[in-house]
Amino acid sequence: MCMGFGCNAAGIVGARIIDSPRERLIAIITNNFVPCNGRFPTLIAIITMFFVGTAGGPAQSLLSTLLLTAVIVLGVLMTFLISRLLSATILKGMPSSFTLELPPYRRPQIGKVIVRSIFDRTLFVLGRAVAVAAPAGLVIWLMANITVGDMSLLAHCAGFLDPFARLIGLDGVILMAFILGFPANEIVMPIVIMAYMATGSILELDLMSLRTLLVDNGWTWLTAVCTMLFSLMHWPCSTTCLTIKKETQSLKWTAVSFLVPTVTGILICFVVANVARLTGLA
Repeated sequence: MCMGFGCNAAGIVGARIIDSPRERLIAIITNNFVPCNGRFPTLIAIITMFFVGTAGGPAQSLLSTLLLTAVIVLGVLMTFLISRLLSATILKGMPSSFTLELPPYRRPQIGKVIVRSIFDRTLFVLGRAVAVAAPAGLVIWLMANITVGDMSLLAHCAGFLDPFARLIGLDGVILMAFILGFPANEIVMPIVIMAYMATGSILELDLMSLRTLLVDNGWTWLTAVCTMLFSLMHWPCSTTCLTIKKETQSLKWTAVSFLVPTVTGILICFVVANVARLTGLA
């Protein structure tokens, strides 16, 4: 779980130390509820723009930290909850004891550690990321630059998704950005900016300009909350999915690992959005 804070793919690989195949599968399926580095920029930006923007000085940093910590704790609690549900349903079994044996201490071989870290881990993960990111980048560019009628393909797709996205507190652009952000969670907000500004390339804006752009396109506090919840609980990125396939050697469990956080995120966003609307809070 802790390794997933850096990269969910690394967290999947780290589950190898679990001897029980059943418990290892549970750890793999629920790992995506831990926010990785790719989701932190989105979470921090939304918290800063919509929830602590009026605070100043140390109070702003403290409030941002508390809210981000609350989001992380929610992810950890969801990990425990879904693990319990899986243990009671599709992955029933007796819990096993966990024993971690410490090997004999040996003097570290710095060169060997560096070489193995680079070739066995870093390049391996980067290779998988590039294999999916390069074609996906081309798809994003084509969708943003090919127009049908007076709108880009990206705008048409966002319009098609908009009715469903509204049900879960988002809009079509946000949901489309999450779909196109499958190769890397870091590009979700840049895609949102590109779609709202109707530009053919990904841009960067400062927080004040970004907040103005989002509010002008209908964002409210509810949109911000649901976007954060969906960012916390949605499908794993491409690299994580490929790693799950390699670790489990099963398309079935890869699909389960994809669907469990996705369905959970949709249900939670649906409940939050509609309770807020029914109670008049939004």
